[in-house]
Amino acid sequence: MTGSEVPPAFRLAYVPGVTPTKWVRIWNERLPGTPLTLVGVPAAEAAGLLRDGGADAGFVRLPIDRTDLSAIPLYTETTVVVVPRDHAATAVEELSAEDLAEEIVLHPLDDPLGWERPPGRPAFERPATTADAVELVAAGVGLLVVPQSLARLHHRKDLTYRPLAGAPESRIALSWPEEKTTDLVEEFIGIVRGRTVNSTRGRTPTPPQPKAGRTGKKSGAPRKPAAGRTPRGGSGGAGNPKGGAKNPRGGAAKRGKPRRRP
Repeated sequence: MTGSEVPPAFRLAYVPGVTPTKWVRIWNERLPGTPLTLVGVPAAEAAGLLRDGGADAGFVRLPIDRTDLSAIPLYTETTVVVVPRDHAATAVEELSAEDLAEEIVLHPLDDPLGWERPPGRPAFERPATTADAVELVAAGVGLLVVPQSLARLHHRKDLTYRPLAGAPESRIALSWPEEKTTDLVEEFIGIVRGRTVNSTRGRTPTPPQPKAGRTGKKSGAPRKPAAGRTPRGGSGGAGNPKGGAKNPRGGAAKRGKPRRRP
C-alpha cells in the first residue's frame, strides 16, 4: 500500500446507554482491514449527525424522523426509578407511578422517555442533563426516571434503581441515511442481525465447485469385471470358446449328471 492509499473506514455513532462492544468485536474479526471508529453523540443530536455525514450508521433512540433515514428497531429498554440506597422505595421489587405521587421527580432536558405528564411533583428547575439529575438524586433533591441503560451508565455506590411499571419505554434502533446504504452499512446490518460470516445476502454467492473423482480411477475407463463373472457379450471364458470352464489340468471341466425324471 502506498502512502496515498487510505483503507476504507466505518464510522459508527451511538447514544448514551448503548454498549456496541459486541458488534465492534465481530466487525474487527470479520473485517480486520477496515477500521471502525466509534462516535459518541447525545440522543437529541444523533439523527442530525447521520444526515450531515458525521457517521455512516448509528444506534439511536426512537422515535426519529424517518423521512430520509432508515431504521431497524433492535430492543426495548426497561424503565427504572433511580433512588438513594437508603430510600424507602428499595423495600419493594417494583414501583408504580402512584408510588411516586408525593416524590419530587426530576425531569432533565435530555429526557428520552417523552412523557406526556411525568409522575410525581416537578422540581423547581429542570436539570440540563441526565448526569446532572443523577447528582441531584445523590444529594437527596429528588428521584429520577430513566431507561435502565442510563441508570447503569451513571451508576454510583450510593444509588440504586427499581423498575417502574406502566411507564413509557425507550427503544433502540440502528439507523443510517437511506440514500447511503453502502456495502459497509450492509455488512454492519448483517452483524447486528446475527447473520453468519457465510451469509450470501449482499454478496455474490460462490459458485459450486465440481466434485472431485475418486482417487486412482480415470473418467471413462472400462471397469474390471468382478471375480467369478464373465465380461458382457459372452458366456464363456477367454480361453474356452465353447463356454465351458477350463480344467486346471488343461481339459474341459466335467458336466454334472442330469437329474432323473420321476
